[in-house]
Amino acid sequence: MKLHRLVFILVFCVFGLSATAQTANELKRKKEAIQREIEQLQKNLSKTSNGKKLTLQQINALNAQIRLRQDKIGTINSEIKNLDNQISQNTNTVHTLQGQLGDLKKEYAGMIRFAQRNRNSYDKMMFIFAARDFNQAYKRIKYLQQFSQYRKKQAGYIENTQRDLNGKIVILDRTLKEKSTLLRDQEKEKERLGKDKNEQAAALNQLSKQEKQFKRDIATKKKQEAQMDRAIKLAIQRAIEEERRRVAEEARRRAAEEARIAAAKAKAENRPAPAAAPAAKAKTNSELLTATPESAKLSAGFENNRGRLPYPVATGTITQHFGVHKVDQASMNNEGIDITTAEGSSVRAVFEGDVFMVNLIYGQYFVVIKHGDYFTVYKNLRSVSVNKGDKVSTKQTIGTVANTGDVAELHFEVMRGMNKLNPEAWISK
Repeated sequence: MKLHRLVFILVFCVFGLSATAQTANELKRKKEAIQREIEQLQKNLSKTSNGKKLTLQQINALNAQIRLRQDKIGTINSEIKNLDNQISQNTNTVHTLQGQLGDLKKEYAGMIRFAQRNRNSYDKMMFIFAARDFNQAYKRIKYLQQFSQYRKKQAGYIENTQRDLNGKIVILDRTLKEKSTLLRDQEKEKERLGKDKNEQAAALNQLSKQEKQFKRDIATKKKQEAQMDRAIKLAIQRAIEEERRRVAEEARRRAAEEARIAAAKAKAENRPAPAAAPAAKAKTNSELLTATPESAKLSAGFENNRGRLPYPVATGTITQHFGVHKVDQASMNNEGIDITTAEGSSVRAVFEGDVFMVNLIYGQYFVVIKHGDYFTVYKNLRSVSVNKGDKVSTKQTIGTVANTGDVAELHFEVMRGMNKLNPEAWISK
């Protein structure tokens, strides 16, 4: 029974530590990814910090860097908690193994004392002949045979348990060192977070001195965004109206043909011509945009990949999220997300579809890709490598990102018909 308990404890610990190791690896990968984003932001900020004029991109990058630093500290806390669980498990295992080892040694010592008392053949023969009958004598012979084998096994159990105990002590020691290292990293990150917040405070103080210029910059950006949005919505509206006319014309032709056939049949049967069929119910914008089987399939595919679409750039950090944002006294409604990335980064389609629109406004290209009744919008491109009407595949390069205020920043939107959706609900985490 004790051996079974020991085996159960060891199996439980192996599976428990395996699951913990998996979590530890995931946390390590997450921490490394956050660090890469922080380094990219710092690289961009170092380029812009020498400029006298503060930009919205700098403010957003500083805010994003603080968020990432806080995420990294949170990840380190999770790693420490994970290590604490490992330390607790390993400590309990060490104590259990020490107890098992003590019990095994006691049992083995008892066997040695018994063997010492019955070490010669005469004593063994006397032990057998002292049996009250043949059956008991036979059992005693078998006992003496098995006793020798069991004693050897017991010695093996002691050796294995001692080896497992030593291994767990080594792991425990290594885990404690890892925790110590993580605690030092945590303190360094907290120190860096404090510096980031001081830098943010200095930037906001500088912003208050440049308030008028900053408000003008935001007003200019709003104007540019509004012009691009009008162009996109007009193009979508035209596509809807063209489809509506096509559907109406097709319905009219079909109704006329059906009426002609019905009138001819009625004349042949010498009865009055039937009344015209009632007009079909008007289709919604979504139904018009998915009128063809290909468009309907694209729309369903896009919707089924909600939360799993790739980023529109290979690496980057969201520096401004969807919704209304206020910086000092100026506010702005972001109808997409802004992703800061490396200079010259390729912009890629997040899903297969048809290039619906390619346009150039204020020296910036923007591309719209149609996925049934869904659209993805890619703004602030320096160059484009697709044309209207092209079919694109998932992750296909469609252009390169331009610099805004010395920062490479892509503006990305997701639309369903005319409605703007939060892109973060659609792209992979």
